[in-house]
Amino acid sequence: MKKTILIIDDSEPIRFLLETFLSRKYKVVSATDGYSAMLWLAKGNKPDMIVTDIQMPNIDGWELIDHLSANELYNDVPVIVLSGVEAPQESAANKIVDFIRKPFDPVNLMSTIDKNMQLSARMLTA
Repeated sequence: MKKTILIIDDSEPIRFLLETFLSRKYKVVSATDGYSAMLWLAKGNKPDMIVTDIQMPNIDGWELIDHLSANELYNDVPVIVLSGVEAPQESAANKIVDFIRKPFDPVNLMSTIDKNMQLSARMLTA
């Protein structure tokens, strides 16, 4: 069974690129902002990984990461930030497993996701 990645980005072209590229190996669910992502999560869904932008309308990436960190159900879900912002906020830095600047190389992103999926799987079985 494919592992699930939740992609959160307000850019339709980026969501399309990520969905197309990552769906070869993973089940991909996408949301346009943190609010939409939280609605999906509130339905009892739990992804294996989250890839999120930071600058989005409604609930931005930092606020989403803070919510995830505070919720026991989701605080073990690895988060990769894919954004044009400079660096992670101090409060969110411990939740982020990787930070990739836009523009990005999809092959490098896939490699980063694969690496962090393996690390996450090892941590859950340890």
